Amino acid sequence: MTSPNQRPSLSKASITQVFPEPTVGALIVNNQGKILLAKSHKWFNRYTLPGGHIEVGETMVDAVKREVKEEVGLDVEVVNMLLIQEAIFAPEFYKKKHFIFIDFYCKSKDEQVKLDQKEIQDYSWVYPGAAYNLKLDSFTRKTIDRYLEKSHSSSSASILHDPTVSL
Repeated sequence: MTSPNQRPSLSKASITQVFPEPTVGALIVNNQGKILLAKSHKWFNRYTLPGGHIEVGETMVDAVKREVKEEVGLDVEVVNMLLIQEAIFAPEFYKKKHFIFIDFYCKSKDEQVKLDQKEIQDYSWVYPGAAYNLKLDSFTRKTIDRYLEKSHSSSSASILHDPTVSL
């Protein structure tokens, strides 16, 4: 048994967070091939992806659709999972948190963004290559990297249509 005096010191943030928080993000592509980037004060006004926490009992795909609708007012079709990343106390985020980011490639026929003004303060539709000229958080940059890798790979199959993959 470990006494309280033998435990490593914990920051205030890690005391309130018991487990890493699973979250979803949406790399949304419109009919012109542009991606939606959202500017958030939580990321010190960097561009990021719309998304958020997975609620208990909610699938990741349902969480992506719900978060996108809440934050930017779009209905999306979830195509496939792009990338899983871990963010442990990222200095780019306004709080000390441990996240697991599960980012999805999504399509939207609608481009009429309706910002929630709580999570997202601004947005931009840009071609993926042009996104690198914006102030991106590092996790969004990696997701765009993966999207561009997969879009240039003819052998990339949609995991959502693969019967061996369970989401």
